[in-house]
Amino acid sequence: MATFTLPSLFILLSLLSVAHSGSIGINYGRIANNLPSPAQVVQLLKTQGVNRIKLYDTDSNVLTALSGSNISVTVALPNEQLSDAAEKQSFTDSWVQSNILTYYPKTLIESIAVGNEVFVDPKNTTKFLVPAMKNVYASLVKYGVAESIKVSSPVALSALGNSYPSSAGSFKPDLVEPVIKPMLSFLKQTGSYLMVNIYPFFAYAANTDTISLDYALFKDNKGVTDPNNGLVYKSLFEAQIDAVYAALKSVGFGDVAMAVSETGWPSKGDENEAGAGADNAAAYNGNLVRRVLTGSGTPLKPNEPLDVFLFALFNENQKPGPTSERNYGLFYPNEQKVYDITLTKDGLGNGPTMNNGSKSTVVTAPEPALEASKVGNTWCVANEKAAREKLQAALDYACGEGGADCRPIQQGATCYDPDTLEAHASYAFNSYYQKNTRGIGTCDFSGAAYVVTQHPKYGSCKFPTGY
Repeated sequence: MATFTLPSLFILLSLLSVAHSGSIGINYGRIANNLPSPAQVVQLLKTQGVNRIKLYDTDSNVLTALSGSNISVTVALPNEQLSDAAEKQSFTDSWVQSNILTYYPKTLIESIAVGNEVFVDPKNTTKFLVPAMKNVYASLVKYGVAESIKVSSPVALSALGNSYPSSAGSFKPDLVEPVIKPMLSFLKQTGSYLMVNIYPFFAYAANTDTISLDYALFKDNKGVTDPNNGLVYKSLFEAQIDAVYAALKSVGFGDVAMAVSETGWPSKGDENEAGAGADNAAAYNGNLVRRVLTGSGTPLKPNEPLDVFLFALFNENQKPGPTSERNYGLFYPNEQKVYDITLTKDGLGNGPTMNNGSKSTVVTAPEPALEASKVGNTWCVANEKAAREKLQAALDYACGEGGADCRPIQQGATCYDPDTLEAHASYAFNSYYQKNTRGIGTCDFSGAAYVVTQHPKYGSCKFPTGY
């Protein structure tokens, strides 16, 4: 048995700790005609502390911009190239030379996604998937990089024939022998992992009568108990992951690791897309980031880290389909946030925690006129020293997820005037504060607000004392 000095033991324990922590990456899709240049995108990623991204191709400009950035990259061989990749290794040899070796290792390519949701590809490319994966891997071996670059393929959750309860998760029978087992065998033999695209939004939108929105958004809820094993699930996301784990076990591959290659929530949708909206998107993604970076694994696999790629970096204006398809982005094409969440563990320590984990960083405003108050009453107003963009974020939260009554500050309503950010924020903050029974911490917004003992008044608008 090996012995360790204290310093070396400390280093080993540190490495083990890092290896078992979850990670957050982002999918960088580009089906749009108004996106910033790849060089600008790399700077944006660095600013946000993002060190993992996933692409849907091997675009030369993007991979060149990522060179030397220390951002790990998953690249993709598109579905339309699967038949060529499956037919001959000479094709994958050439593809690896041109699309991997040209950039690696200066560009940190960590994995190759062979195809995307192939089982639902209308062009029926399923039969090419595993042979293509094997040829790509053989080419990586040939050029000596197979140890560093994994080969996998993102699978849609629709590959499951059953996902409820989680313990009964199983793959569609017609997929098991032709492709599921051969693919999982390949992943196990090469030390790779299964990529799965998981969207609680779709399940919620289709089952609003039976699925709680709080359960879908990682908010406080009574949970769902699996009748077969007694495990309690507090989020639909974890229940769906464990359904995949159960499916893997059912076909004899329970030891294959998994990564969530896509998940997200749209900030806008059509009338029939229940749940789509910025507040819910902020809650889902914000709470998910906190869950991944500060929590353990799932109820079924508590010691397995959650490795997750959010979808997506930008709203993509040329994507077909319903409105939601063009509104999954964390950022607008002008690089402004669609809603304010943090993407790093360090960032989770700053700003108010909202909706059981989702975070919004917030700010404050000029002091309003004050009137004498009755003894014992307190109100909440905006902090005059806060930055305006942070103040706006706090106002958006209070009027949205926070549930403040902001009807009086809408145009034409009793407290719309004066029409200033500071006045509107103070009214919203106070509404939130009073609705939460003036509880400790409900008038802070990360320093954006503070409590006063004199009744605030903007113009003729008087603030409520309680609800």
